[in-house]
Amino acid sequence: MNALLLPFLLLSLLLASSLSHATACSDLAATAPQGIQLATQRYLADGQSLTSYCLVRGKTDQRVGTDGKIYQLKFELRLPDYWQGRFAYQFNSGNGGSVKPAVGKVTGLLPQQYAVNRGFAVLSSNGGHDAEPVSVAGLTSSVLFARDPQARRDYSYDAVRKLYPVARALIQNYYRAPIRYSYGIGEGNGGRMAIVAASRFPHMFDGLLAAAPGLHLPQSALQYAWDAQILHSLEMNKLTKRDLALFAKSVLDQCDGLDGINDDLIFAADACQRTFQASQLVCHSDFDRYCLASEKVAAITRMQQGPSNRQGMSLYTDWVYDTGIGSVNWQRWKVQSAVSVWQDKPASSVLGAAALANLYMTPPVDVGATAASLENFLLGFDFDQDALNIYASSRRYPESALDLMEPPNVASPRLSAFQKNGGKMLVFHGNSDPVFSVNATIDWYQKLTVNQQGLADSFVRLYRVPGLPHGDGGMSLGRFDTLLPLMQWVEKNQVPERIMATAGIHNPEVTNRMMALQRPLCPYPRTAIYRQGDVRLASSFACLEAP
Repeated sequence: MNALLLPFLLLSLLLASSLSHATACSDLAATAPQGIQLATQRYLADGQSLTSYCLVRGKTDQRVGTDGKIYQLKFELRLPDYWQGRFAYQFNSGNGGSVKPAVGKVTGLLPQQYAVNRGFAVLSSNGGHDAEPVSVAGLTSSVLFARDPQARRDYSYDAVRKLYPVARALIQNYYRAPIRYSYGIGEGNGGRMAIVAASRFPHMFDGLLAAAPGLHLPQSALQYAWDAQILHSLEMNKLTKRDLALFAKSVLDQCDGLDGINDDLIFAADACQRTFQASQLVCHSDFDRYCLASEKVAAITRMQQGPSNRQGMSLYTDWVYDTGIGSVNWQRWKVQSAVSVWQDKPASSVLGAAALANLYMTPPVDVGATAASLENFLLGFDFDQDALNIYASSRRYPESALDLMEPPNVASPRLSAFQKNGGKMLVFHGNSDPVFSVNATIDWYQKLTVNQQGLADSFVRLYRVPGLPHGDGGMSLGRFDTLLPLMQWVEKNQVPERIMATAGIHNPEVTNRMMALQRPLCPYPRTAIYRQGDVRLASSFACLEAP
Protein backbone atom coordinates (compact mmCIF):
# COMPACT_ATOMS: atom_id res chain seq x y z
CA MET A 1 0.00 0.00 0.00
CA ASN A 2 1.22 3.49 -0.83
CA ALA A 3 2.31 5.02 2.49
CA LEU A 4 1.07 8.43 1.38
CA LEU A 5 -2.47 7.11 1.11
CA LEU A 6 -2.54 5.57 4.59
CA PRO A 7 -3.40 8.75 6.57
CA PHE A 8 -6.29 9.50 4.22
CA LEU A 9 -7.65 5.95 4.46
CA LEU A 10 -7.46 6.08 8.25
CA LEU A 11 -9.24 9.44 8.28
CA SER A 12 -11.96 8.03 6.01
CA LEU A 13 -12.48 5.10 8.38
CA LEU A 14 -12.70 7.47 11.35
CA LEU A 15 -15.20 9.67 9.54
CA ALA A 16 -17.29 6.69 8.56
CA SER A 17 -17.22 5.43 12.13
CA SER A 18 -18.21 8.81 13.60
CA LEU A 19 -21.18 9.12 11.25
CA SER A 20 -22.36 5.53 11.20
CA HIS A 21 -25.06 6.20 13.80
CA ALA A 22 -25.78 9.84 12.94
CA THR A 23 -29.09 11.32 11.88
CA ALA A 24 -29.03 12.72 8.34
CA CYS A 25 -28.46 16.48 8.27
CA SER A 26 -31.67 16.96 6.31
CA ASP A 27 -33.66 15.05 8.95
CA LEU A 28 -32.37 16.95 11.95
CA ALA A 29 -35.07 19.63 11.80
CA ALA A 30 -37.67 16.99 12.63
CA THR A 31 -35.92 16.32 15.96
CA ALA A 32 -35.88 19.97 17.09
CA PRO A 33 -37.16 20.73 20.59
CA GLN A 34 -40.54 22.44 20.76
CA GLY A 35 -40.50 26.11 19.81
CA ILE A 36 -37.31 25.87 17.74
CA GLN A 37 -37.34 26.64 14.00
CA LEU A 38 -34.50 25.02 12.07
CA ALA A 39 -32.97 24.99 8.60
CA THR A 40 -30.15 22.59 7.77
CA GLN A 41 -27.63 22.24 4.96
CA ARG A 42 -24.53 20.13 4.41
CA TYR A 43 -21.32 21.94 3.44
CA LEU A 44 -17.91 20.83 2.29
CA ALA A 45 -14.76 22.17 3.88
CA ASP A 46 -14.19 25.92 3.62
CA GLY A 47 -11.64 28.46 4.80
CA GLN A 48 -12.57 28.09 8.46
CA SER A 49 -14.09 24.60 8.72
CA LEU A 50 -11.54 22.20 7.29
CA THR A 51 -13.86 19.18 7.20
CA SER A 52 -17.37 18.69 5.87
CA TYR A 53 -20.14 19.59 8.29
CA CYS A 54 -23.86 19.91 8.81
CA LEU A 55 -24.82 23.56 9.29
CA VAL A 56 -27.87 24.20 11.44
CA ARG A 57 -29.45 27.65 11.52
CA GLY A 58 -32.22 28.19 14.02
CA LYS A 59 -34.29 30.71 15.90
CA THR A 60 -36.41 30.66 19.02
CA ASP A 61 -37.87 32.83 21.78
CA GLN A 62 -39.54 35.31 19.42
CA ARG A 63 -41.34 38.15 21.18
CA VAL A 64 -42.25 41.82 20.93
CA GLY A 65 -40.11 43.97 23.18
CA THR A 66 -41.18 46.90 25.32
CA ASP A 67 -39.88 49.13 22.52
CA GLY A 68 -42.31 47.54 20.04
CA LYS A 69 -39.56 45.73 18.10
CA ILE A 70 -39.37 42.00 17.37
CA TYR A 71 -36.68 40.08 19.21
CA GLN A 72 -35.59 36.48 18.81
CA LEU A 73 -32.64 34.26 19.58
CA LYS A 74 -30.91 33.24 16.36
CA PHE A 75 -28.14 30.69 16.32
CA GLU A 76 -25.80 28.63 14.19
CA LEU A 77 -24.57 25.13 15.03
CA ARG A 78 -21.79 23.46 13.07
CA LEU A 79 -21.72 19.69 13.32
CA PRO A 80 -18.46 18.36 11.83
CA ASP A 81 -18.24 14.91 10.28
CA TYR A 82 -15.21 14.10 12.42
CA TRP A 83 -16.89 14.68 15.78
CA GLN A 84 -14.90 13.83 18.91
CA GLY A 85 -17.65 14.09 21.51
CA ARG A 86 -16.95 17.75 22.25
CA PHE A 87 -19.27 20.78 22.36
CA ALA A 88 -18.13 24.42 22.37
CA TYR A 89 -20.34 27.43 23.00
CA GLN A 90 -18.77 30.38 21.17
CA PHE A 91 -19.74 33.39 23.28
CA ASN A 92 -20.61 36.71 21.63
CA SER A 93 -17.96 39.36 21.23
CA GLY A 94 -18.72 43.08 21.01
CA ASN A 95 -22.37 44.00 21.25
CA GLY A 96 -23.68 40.84 19.60
CA GLY A 97 -26.48 41.43 17.13
CA SER A 98 -25.37 38.99 14.45
CA VAL A 99 -24.62 35.28 14.21
CA LYS A 100 -20.89 34.80 13.61
CA PRO A 101 -19.56 31.60 12.00
CA ALA A 102 -19.57 28.91 14.68
CA VAL A 103 -15.97 27.78 14.44
CA GLY A 104 -14.66 28.36 17.98
CA LYS A 105 -11.78 30.76 17.48
CA VAL A 106 -9.94 33.32 19.58
CA THR A 107 -6.81 35.40 19.04
CA GLY A 108 -3.71 33.26 18.72
CA LEU A 109 -5.28 30.26 16.98
CA LEU A 110 -4.61 29.19 13.39
CA PRO A 111 -7.60 27.81 11.42
CA GLN A 112 -6.54 24.21 11.94
CA GLN A 113 -6.65 24.91 15.69
CA TYR A 114 -10.23 26.23 15.75
CA ALA A 115 -12.59 24.15 17.85
CA VAL A 116 -14.64 22.95 14.87
CA ASN A 117 -11.46 21.51 13.34
CA ARG A 118 -10.66 19.63 16.52
CA GLY A 119 -13.83 17.63 16.52
CA PHE A 120 -16.07 20.10 18.37
CA ALA A 121 -19.69 20.80 17.55
CA VAL A 122 -19.77 24.59 17.86
CA LEU A 123 -22.64 26.97 18.65
CA SER A 124 -22.84 30.72 18.09
CA SER A 125 -25.75 33.17 18.37
CA ASN A 126 -26.88 36.76 17.96
CA GLY A 127 -27.20 37.17 21.74
CA GLY A 128 -30.96 37.65 21.52
CA HIS A 129 -31.19 40.63 19.18
CA ASP A 130 -30.40 41.79 15.65
CA ALA A 131 -28.36 44.95 15.17
CA GLU A 132 -30.19 47.49 13.06
CA PRO A 133 -28.60 48.77 9.83
CA VAL A 134 -26.43 51.86 10.25
CA SER A 135 -28.22 53.37 7.25
CA VAL A 136 -31.47 53.25 9.24
CA ALA A 137 -30.45 53.77 12.85
CA GLY A 138 -27.17 55.65 12.58
CA LEU A 139 -24.02 54.94 14.58
CA THR A 140 -25.94 53.70 17.62
CA SER A 141 -27.49 50.86 15.61
CA SER A 142 -25.61 48.10 17.43
CA VAL A 143 -26.87 49.09 20.90
CA LEU A 144 -30.48 50.20 20.46
CA PHE A 145 -31.58 46.77 21.70
CA ALA A 146 -30.58 47.93 25.18
CA ARG A 147 -33.83 49.93 25.40
CA ASP A 148 -35.56 46.57 26.03
CA PRO A 149 -34.86 45.15 29.53
CA GLN A 150 -35.03 41.49 28.51
CA ALA A 151 -32.72 42.11 25.54
CA ARG A 152 -30.21 43.58 28.00
CA ARG A 153 -30.48 40.47 30.13
CA ASP A 154 -30.20 38.10 27.17
CA TYR A 155 -27.09 39.93 25.98
CA SER A 156 -25.55 39.93 29.44
CA TYR A 157 -25.91 36.20 30.13
CA ASP A 158 -29.41 34.77 29.65
CA ALA A 159 -29.05 33.84 25.96
CA VAL A 160 -26.45 31.29 27.07
CA ARG A 161 -28.84 29.77 29.61
CA LYS A 162 -31.57 29.48 26.96
CA LEU A 163 -29.52 28.08 24.08
CA TYR A 164 -27.23 25.70 25.97
CA PRO A 165 -29.85 22.92 26.37
CA VAL A 166 -31.09 23.44 22.80
CA ALA A 167 -27.61 22.90 21.37
CA ARG A 168 -26.96 19.84 23.51
CA ALA A 169 -30.23 18.24 22.41
CA LEU A 170 -29.52 18.87 18.73
CA ILE A 171 -25.95 17.59 18.97
CA GLN A 172 -27.00 14.38 20.69
CA ASN A 173 -29.90 13.88 18.29
CA TYR A 174 -27.57 14.26 15.33
CA TYR A 175 -24.73 12.03 16.47
CA ARG A 176 -26.93 9.72 18.56
CA ALA A 177 -24.23 9.75 21.21
CA PRO A 178 -23.69 11.68 24.45
CA ILE A 179 -21.50 14.77 24.66
CA ARG A 180 -18.37 13.93 26.61
CA TYR A 181 -16.96 17.41 27.21
CA SER A 182 -18.54 20.88 27.11
CA TYR A 183 -16.49 24.05 26.63
CA GLY A 184 -17.16 27.78 26.51
CA ILE A 185 -14.94 30.01 24.37
CA GLY A 186 -14.97 33.79 24.08
CA GLU A 187 -12.96 36.98 23.63
CA GLY A 188 -13.58 40.50 24.93
CA ASN A 189 -17.26 40.50 25.87
CA GLY A 190 -17.13 36.76 25.18
CA GLY A 191 -14.22 36.42 27.60
CA ARG A 192 -16.37 38.19 30.18
CA MET A 193 -19.15 35.69 29.46
CA ALA A 194 -16.77 32.79 30.07
CA ILE A 195 -16.04 34.08 33.57
CA VAL A 196 -19.73 34.89 34.12
CA ALA A 197 -20.56 31.29 33.14
CA ALA A 198 -18.17 29.94 35.78
CA SER A 199 -20.16 31.91 38.37
CA ARG A 200 -23.75 31.75 37.11
CA PHE A 201 -23.67 28.35 35.39
CA PRO A 202 -20.93 26.40 37.18
CA HIS A 203 -22.23 23.00 36.04
CA MET A 204 -22.56 23.77 32.32
CA PHE A 205 -18.95 23.72 31.18
CA ASP A 206 -15.99 21.45 31.82
CA GLY A 207 -13.57 23.98 30.34
CA LEU A 208 -13.70 27.73 29.75
CA LEU A 209 -11.35 29.78 27.57
CA ALA A 210 -11.51 33.51 28.39
CA ALA A 211 -9.55 35.78 26.06
CA ALA A 212 -9.06 39.47 26.96
CA PRO A 213 -12.12 39.41 29.23
CA GLY A 214 -14.12 42.63 29.65
CA LEU A 215 -14.76 41.87 33.31
CA HIS A 216 -16.18 45.31 34.11
CA LEU A 217 -17.84 46.37 30.87
CA PRO A 218 -19.69 49.46 32.18
CA GLN A 219 -16.72 50.69 34.19
CA SER A 220 -14.29 50.17 31.32
CA ALA A 221 -16.54 52.34 29.14
CA LEU A 222 -15.89 55.31 31.44
CA GLN A 223 -12.40 55.29 29.96
CA TYR A 224 -13.88 56.40 26.63
CA ALA A 225 -15.06 59.70 28.13
CA TRP A 226 -11.82 60.04 30.08
CA ASP A 227 -9.70 59.69 26.93
CA ALA A 228 -11.93 61.96 24.85
CA GLN A 229 -11.72 64.81 27.34
CA ILE A 230 -7.95 64.48 27.70
CA LEU A 231 -7.37 64.41 23.94
CA HIS A 232 -9.75 67.33 23.42
CA SER A 233 -7.69 69.38 25.87
CA LEU A 234 -4.74 69.18 23.47
CA GLU A 235 -6.78 71.26 21.00
CA MET A 236 -4.83 71.57 17.73
CA ASN A 237 -1.73 69.82 19.07
CA LYS A 238 -3.21 66.36 18.56
CA LEU A 239 -1.47 63.07 19.18
CA THR A 240 -0.12 61.56 15.98
CA LYS A 241 0.96 58.10 14.92
CA ARG A 242 4.57 59.28 15.24
CA ASP A 243 3.92 60.50 18.78
CA LEU A 244 2.58 57.12 19.83
CA ALA A 245 5.49 55.33 18.13
CA LEU A 246 7.98 57.52 20.01
CA PHE A 247 6.22 56.89 23.31
CA ALA A 248 6.20 53.11 22.69
CA LYS A 249 9.90 53.21 21.78
CA SER A 250 10.66 54.98 25.03
CA VAL A 251 8.85 52.24 26.96
CA LEU A 252 10.84 49.61 25.05
CA ASP A 253 14.16 51.37 25.55
CA GLN A 254 13.63 51.58 29.30
CA CYS A 255 12.12 48.13 29.84
CA ASP A 256 13.20 45.66 27.16
CA GLY A 257 16.20 44.27 29.03
CA LEU A 258 14.43 43.75 32.35
CA ASP A 259 13.62 40.13 31.40
CA GLY A 260 17.29 39.42 30.65
CA ILE A 261 17.36 40.01 26.90
CA ASN A 262 16.75 42.83 24.41
CA ASP A 263 14.32 41.32 21.88
CA ASP A 264 11.55 43.94 21.43
CA LEU A 265 9.38 42.12 23.98
CA ILE A 266 8.71 43.25 27.54
CA PHE A 267 8.03 40.13 29.58
CA ALA A 268 8.97 41.77 32.88
CA ALA A 269 5.88 43.96 32.67
CA ASP A 270 5.47 44.60 36.40
CA ALA A 271 9.09 45.69 36.76
CA CYS A 272 8.57 47.97 33.76
CA GLN A 273 5.70 49.78 35.48
CA ARG A 274 8.03 50.56 38.39
CA THR A 275 10.93 51.53 36.13
CA PHE A 276 9.40 53.48 33.28
CA GLN A 277 9.63 57.27 33.47
CA ALA A 278 7.57 59.07 30.85
CA SER A 279 9.36 62.33 31.72
CA GLN A 280 12.45 61.09 29.86
CA LEU A 281 10.54 61.63 26.61
CA VAL A 282 9.83 65.33 27.18
CA CYS A 283 11.51 67.78 24.79
CA HIS A 284 13.87 70.25 26.44
CA SER A 285 14.62 72.46 23.45
CA ASP A 286 13.28 73.25 20.00
CA PHE A 287 16.14 71.23 18.51
CA ASP A 288 15.18 67.92 20.14
CA ARG A 289 13.79 65.57 17.49
CA TYR A 290 13.01 62.26 19.17
CA CYS A 291 10.86 63.61 21.96
CA LEU A 292 7.35 64.87 22.71
CA ALA A 293 5.92 68.11 24.00
CA SER A 294 5.29 68.00 27.73
CA GLU A 295 1.51 68.33 27.26
CA LYS A 296 1.45 65.25 25.02
CA VAL A 297 3.43 63.17 27.50
CA ALA A 298 1.10 64.36 30.25
CA ALA A 299 -1.94 63.44 28.15
CA ILE A 300 -0.81 59.85 27.53
CA THR A 301 0.20 59.50 31.18
CA ARG A 302 -3.25 60.64 32.35
CA MET A 303 -4.95 58.29 29.93
CA GLN A 304 -2.91 55.42 31.36
CA GLN A 305 -3.94 56.32 34.91
CA GLY A 306 -7.58 55.57 34.12
CA PRO A 307 -10.75 57.50 34.99
CA SER A 308 -11.39 59.05 38.39
CA ASN A 309 -13.83 61.52 39.91
CA ARG A 310 -13.12 64.91 41.47
CA GLN A 311 -12.26 63.26 44.78
CA GLY A 312 -9.56 61.21 43.06
CA MET A 313 -11.43 57.92 43.46
CA SER A 314 -10.62 55.45 40.69
CA LEU A 315 -13.65 54.52 38.60
CA TYR A 316 -12.05 51.63 36.70
CA THR A 317 -8.34 50.76 36.81
CA ASP A 318 -5.04 51.85 35.33
CA TRP A 319 -3.27 50.53 32.22
CA VAL A 320 0.06 48.89 31.46
CA TYR A 321 2.89 50.75 29.77
CA ASP A 322 3.85 48.48 26.89
CA THR A 323 4.92 48.61 23.25
CA GLY A 324 1.33 48.27 22.01
CA ILE A 325 0.78 51.97 22.67
CA GLY A 326 2.40 52.43 19.27
CA SER A 327 0.24 49.85 17.53
CA VAL A 328 -2.38 50.53 14.86
CA ASN A 329 -4.94 48.80 17.08
CA TRP A 330 -4.26 51.11 20.04
CA GLN A 331 -4.37 54.20 17.81
CA ARG A 332 -7.67 53.25 16.15
CA TRP A 333 -9.36 52.50 19.45
CA LYS A 334 -8.14 55.53 21.37
CA VAL A 335 -6.88 58.31 19.12
CA GLN A 336 -7.92 58.18 15.46
CA SER A 337 -9.46 55.66 13.08
CA ALA A 338 -9.59 55.54 9.30
CA VAL A 339 -13.37 55.06 9.13
CA SER A 340 -15.00 57.79 7.07
CA VAL A 341 -18.51 57.32 8.47
CA TRP A 342 -17.00 57.90 11.92
CA GLN A 343 -15.33 61.10 10.62
CA ASP A 344 -12.03 59.32 11.43
CA LYS A 345 -12.81 59.49 15.15
CA PRO A 346 -11.51 56.58 17.25
CA ALA A 347 -13.66 53.55 17.95
CA SER A 348 -13.95 54.61 21.59
CA SER A 349 -15.63 57.86 20.56
CA VAL A 350 -18.19 56.10 18.38
CA LEU A 351 -18.78 52.47 19.31
CA GLY A 352 -17.69 53.11 22.88
CA ALA A 353 -19.79 56.24 23.34
CA ALA A 354 -22.87 54.51 21.89
CA ALA A 355 -22.46 51.59 24.29
CA LEU A 356 -21.85 53.81 27.33
CA ALA A 357 -24.96 55.90 26.67
CA ASN A 358 -27.38 53.15 25.64
CA LEU A 359 -26.18 49.87 27.10
CA TYR A 360 -24.31 50.75 30.28
CA MET A 361 -26.35 53.63 31.69
CA THR A 362 -29.77 53.34 33.32
CA PRO A 363 -31.96 54.65 31.92
CA PRO A 364 -30.41 54.74 28.43
CA VAL A 365 -29.48 58.21 27.25
CA ASP A 366 -30.44 59.47 23.80
CA VAL A 367 -27.28 61.16 22.59
CA GLY A 368 -27.91 61.17 18.86
CA ALA A 369 -26.44 58.84 16.29
CA THR A 370 -23.74 60.83 14.52
CA ALA A 371 -20.02 60.81 15.17
CA ALA A 372 -20.16 64.44 16.32
CA SER A 373 -23.07 63.94 18.75
CA LEU A 374 -21.46 60.84 20.25
CA GLU A 375 -18.18 62.64 20.81
CA ASN A 376 -20.02 65.59 22.36
CA PHE A 377 -21.67 63.21 24.80
CA LEU A 378 -18.23 62.03 25.94
CA LEU A 379 -16.87 65.56 26.17
CA GLY A 380 -19.74 66.60 28.42
CA PHE A 381 -19.64 63.48 30.60
CA ASP A 382 -19.51 64.20 34.35
CA PHE A 383 -17.46 61.66 36.29
CA ASP A 384 -19.15 62.57 39.56
CA GLN A 385 -22.78 62.49 38.44
CA ASP A 386 -23.11 60.68 35.10
CA ALA A 387 -20.82 57.84 36.14
CA LEU A 388 -23.30 56.86 38.87
CA ASN A 389 -25.77 55.74 36.20
CA ILE A 390 -23.86 52.53 35.49
CA TYR A 391 -24.88 51.49 39.04
CA ALA A 392 -28.47 52.69 38.69
CA SER A 393 -31.69 50.70 38.29
CA SER A 394 -35.32 51.65 37.85
CA ARG A 395 -38.79 50.15 37.72
CA ARG A 396 -38.39 49.44 34.00
CA TYR A 397 -34.76 48.34 34.40
CA PRO A 398 -34.71 46.53 37.75
CA GLU A 399 -31.07 45.47 37.35
CA SER A 400 -28.21 47.90 36.80
CA ALA A 401 -25.85 47.35 33.89
CA LEU A 402 -23.13 46.47 36.38
CA ASP A 403 -25.28 43.82 38.09
CA LEU A 404 -26.26 42.33 34.74
CA MET A 405 -22.85 42.21 33.13
CA GLU A 406 -20.24 41.70 35.80
CA PRO A 407 -19.59 38.18 37.06
CA PRO A 408 -21.41 37.70 40.39
CA ASN A 409 -19.12 38.38 43.36
CA VAL A 410 -16.45 39.74 41.01
CA ALA A 411 -15.03 41.87 43.82
CA SER A 412 -14.38 38.73 45.88
CA PRO A 413 -14.40 35.76 43.50
CA ARG A 414 -14.29 32.15 44.69
CA LEU A 415 -15.80 30.03 41.88
CA SER A 416 -16.22 27.23 44.41
CA ALA A 417 -19.10 25.50 42.59
CA PHE A 418 -17.21 25.56 39.29
CA GLN A 419 -14.16 24.14 41.05
CA LYS A 420 -16.13 21.39 42.80
CA ASN A 421 -17.67 20.41 39.47
CA GLY A 422 -14.15 19.78 38.16
CA GLY A 423 -14.18 22.83 35.87
CA LYS A 424 -10.98 24.28 34.43
CA MET A 425 -10.46 27.80 33.08
CA LEU A 426 -7.66 29.27 31.00
CA VAL A 427 -7.50 33.07 30.75
CA PHE A 428 -5.14 35.15 28.60
CA HIS A 429 -4.88 38.89 28.11
CA GLY A 430 -2.64 41.19 26.09
CA ASN A 431 -0.61 43.67 28.12
CA SER A 432 -1.32 46.34 25.47
CA ASP A 433 -5.09 45.88 25.28
CA PRO A 434 -6.59 49.39 24.81
CA VAL A 435 -10.20 48.30 25.43
CA PHE A 436 -10.08 46.20 28.60
CA SER A 437 -7.11 46.73 30.89
CA VAL A 438 -5.11 43.62 31.71
CA ASN A 439 -4.76 45.10 35.20
CA ALA A 440 -8.47 44.46 35.84
CA THR A 441 -7.97 40.80 34.96
CA ILE A 442 -4.88 40.57 37.16
CA ASP A 443 -6.74 42.15 40.06
CA TRP A 444 -9.56 39.60 39.68
CA TYR A 445 -7.10 36.72 39.57
CA GLN A 446 -5.19 37.95 42.61
CA LYS A 447 -8.43 38.15 44.61
CA LEU A 448 -9.38 34.65 43.45
CA THR A 449 -5.97 33.41 44.56
CA VAL A 450 -6.40 34.92 48.02
CA ASN A 451 -9.91 33.47 48.40
CA GLN A 452 -8.63 30.07 47.29
CA GLN A 453 -5.79 30.16 49.83
CA GLY A 454 -3.20 30.33 47.08
CA LEU A 455 -4.60 27.36 45.15
CA ALA A 456 -6.53 29.15 42.39
CA ASP A 457 -4.04 27.88 39.82
CA SER A 458 -5.30 24.34 40.47
CA PHE A 459 -8.30 25.16 38.26
CA VAL A 460 -7.76 28.67 36.78
CA ARG A 461 -4.64 29.92 35.04
CA LEU A 462 -3.87 33.38 33.67
CA TYR A 463 -1.38 34.14 30.89
CA ARG A 464 -0.20 37.62 29.93
CA VAL A 465 0.92 38.38 26.36
CA PRO A 466 3.47 41.19 25.90
CA GLY A 467 2.76 43.69 23.13
CA LEU A 468 -0.64 42.24 22.25
CA PRO A 469 -3.46 44.81 21.85
CA HIS A 470 -7.17 43.95 21.58
CA GLY A 471 -7.03 41.08 19.11
CA ASP A 472 -4.21 40.61 16.64
CA GLY A 473 -1.40 43.02 15.94
CA GLY A 474 1.18 45.00 17.83
CA MET A 475 4.79 44.02 18.46
CA SER A 476 3.67 40.70 19.85
CA LEU A 477 4.21 36.99 19.41
CA GLY A 478 0.58 36.60 18.48
CA ARG A 479 0.47 32.95 17.43
CA PHE A 480 -0.19 30.65 20.37
CA ASP A 481 -2.54 27.75 21.00
CA THR A 482 -4.55 28.11 24.20
CA LEU A 483 -7.32 25.66 23.27
CA LEU A 484 -5.23 22.48 23.19
CA PRO A 485 -3.73 23.04 26.68
CA LEU A 486 -7.25 23.59 28.02
CA MET A 487 -8.46 20.39 26.36
CA GLN A 488 -5.56 18.42 27.81
CA TRP A 489 -6.21 19.90 31.25
CA VAL A 490 -9.91 19.00 31.13
CA GLU A 491 -9.66 15.62 29.44
CA LYS A 492 -6.29 14.27 30.61
CA ASN A 493 -5.63 16.31 33.75
CA GLN A 494 -2.42 17.61 32.20
CA VAL A 495 -1.88 20.95 33.96
CA PRO A 496 -0.87 23.69 31.49
CA GLU A 497 2.49 25.28 32.13
CA ARG A 498 4.35 26.95 29.26
CA ILE A 499 2.39 27.89 26.14
CA MET A 500 4.56 28.39 23.07
CA ALA A 501 4.22 31.74 21.29
CA THR A 502 5.64 32.76 17.92
CA ALA A 503 5.22 35.70 15.57
CA GLY A 504 2.32 35.87 13.15
CA ILE A 505 3.74 35.96 9.64
CA HIS A 506 0.99 38.35 8.47
CA ASN A 507 1.51 40.89 11.25
CA PRO A 508 3.32 43.90 9.70
CA GLU A 509 4.10 45.37 13.12
CA VAL A 510 6.43 42.54 14.14
CA THR A 511 10.09 43.55 13.89
CA ASN A 512 12.60 41.55 11.86
CA ARG A 513 14.37 40.13 14.88
CA MET A 514 11.08 38.97 16.38
CA MET A 515 10.18 36.81 13.37
CA ALA A 516 12.36 33.85 14.36
CA LEU A 517 11.64 33.99 18.08
CA GLN A 518 9.94 31.41 20.27
CA ARG A 519 8.88 32.40 23.75
CA PRO A 520 6.97 30.66 26.52
CA LEU A 521 3.86 32.30 27.89
CA CYS A 522 3.92 31.49 31.57
CA PRO A 523 1.13 31.18 34.13
CA TYR A 524 0.85 34.37 36.18
CA PRO A 525 2.59 35.56 38.32
CA ARG A 526 5.51 33.89 36.54
CA THR A 527 6.90 35.24 33.28
CA ALA A 528 9.58 34.31 30.74
CA ILE A 529 13.07 35.25 31.96
CA TYR A 530 16.16 34.59 29.85
CA ARG A 531 18.61 32.17 31.48
CA GLN A 532 21.12 30.94 28.90
CA GLY A 533 21.35 29.51 25.41
CA ASP A 534 20.05 30.46 21.97
CA VAL A 535 17.99 33.63 22.39
CA ARG A 536 15.62 32.49 19.64
CA LEU A 537 14.46 29.38 21.49
CA ALA A 538 11.85 29.09 24.22
CA SER A 539 14.03 26.50 25.96
CA SER A 540 16.47 29.28 26.86
CA PHE A 541 13.85 30.91 29.07
CA ALA A 542 12.53 29.92 32.49
CA CYS A 543 9.12 30.74 33.92
CA LEU A 544 10.02 32.78 37.00
CA GLU A 545 8.56 35.60 39.03
CA ALA A 546 10.18 38.75 37.66
CA PRO A 547 12.22 40.89 40.07
